[in-house]
Amino acid sequence: MLRFMPVGDSMTIGSAGEHTWRYRMWQHLRATHGAPFQMVGPRETLYDKATGTADSYEYAAPDFPRAHLAGWGEGWYHLSPLIADAVRASRADVLLVSLGLIDLGFYTNATQTSENVRAFITRARSANPHISMALLPVIPNIRAESDAPFAQEVAAFNDLLARTAANLDEPGSPLLLASLPHGYNIHTDTYDGTHPNAAGEHKLASAFAEAMHQGWGVGGPYTSHLAERV
Repeated sequence: MLRFMPVGDSMTIGSAGEHTWRYRMWQHLRATHGAPFQMVGPRETLYDKATGTADSYEYAAPDFPRAHLAGWGEGWYHLSPLIADAVRASRADVLLVSLGLIDLGFYTNATQTSENVRAFITRARSANPHISMALLPVIPNIRAESDAPFAQEVAAFNDLLARTAANLDEPGSPLLLASLPHGYNIHTDTYDGTHPNAAGEHKLASAFAEAMHQGWGVGGPYTSHLAERV
């Protein structure tokens, strides 16, 4: 049985009232994986914008496995020190990682962020030498439209992420670089230029789903009938 752990920032934890792409991924795997699986991780909550804390259980669809390792305002910088314990405790087999926007926006440049990616991978493997990781590039958000230096850092980091995935890939612990979500438009697939709406959730889930299906034979294509479930 495969155990999947979503790892990410505000786009992954989501906020009160949302489904989250984690829910869309669970729907997809339930329909296509064809074998038992679990969603695992040390956290379950959503972020509550009213209180500024990650203590909400107000999911739009509450009846799904909500486990994750994601945090509002957290990046590689924050989650790298936590990943070994999270993997060890949950016995995760597959990490679905969407991180980097927060790092580049507030904490580290592209090169420093790439170093934290390497530390993350090393620590995850220390807890499970056979762990698989699917890594999503940073999606340029609305800030990148008006802040050219930030957009350049995003592009530079995505190049470094691709190199890291290629250089550190191992047969027994594969690294898979997912593609940016096909057709993703921050003006129609987000509600604020950064955070996904329902359409964006489907596209984020689809990016991981297509990468795992094509790269590892896990699950199936992210089909249109799934994309219609909002």
